[in-house]
Amino acid sequence: MASSLTCAGIVWAFLSFLCAAASCVGFFMPYWLLGSQLEKSVSFGTFRRCSYPVRDESRQMTVMVEQCGRYASFQAIPSAEWRICTVVTGLGCGLLLLVALTALMGCCVSELISRTVGRVAGGIQFLGGKCSYDGCLCFPTEGWCSPSVCGEAGRHF
Repeated sequence: MASSLTCAGIVWAFLSFLCAAASCVGFFMPYWLLGSQLEKSVSFGTFRRCSYPVRDESRQMTVMVEQCGRYASFQAIPSAEWRICTVVTGLGCGLLLLVALTALMGCCVSELISRTVGRVAGGIQFLGGKCSYDGCLCFPTEGWCSPSVCGEAGRHF
């Protein structure tokens, strides 16, 4: 297999893939916040949650659903900040994965990645990392003790 990458480029390709994979796994896992509610362990991320309270109208009480799942719709995500975080972080993960897979293909295909393509890929990778970073900064802006995080009682996680 001929490669269009130098030794440093091959290291960059593998590190890029590892970082993109870690970003994507972190983005899809619902373990951004951990805590307890109604004496049950709960966790949630930007668009997935585990062990969440729902209102049971037949019994007129709140019960805990002890399973992991995503929100029913984009609008069901608790706040505008978290919706923005979901879009921005997802975009960042997509860009990081695109660059990483292209770089890995460059390890196997000659003449795929030139100096100019490498620079453009580096710029796209920077933009993807910045999107992921900005999304993570946006996630807590609603406030750690809002009803979305602490429930209606305002308990701390």
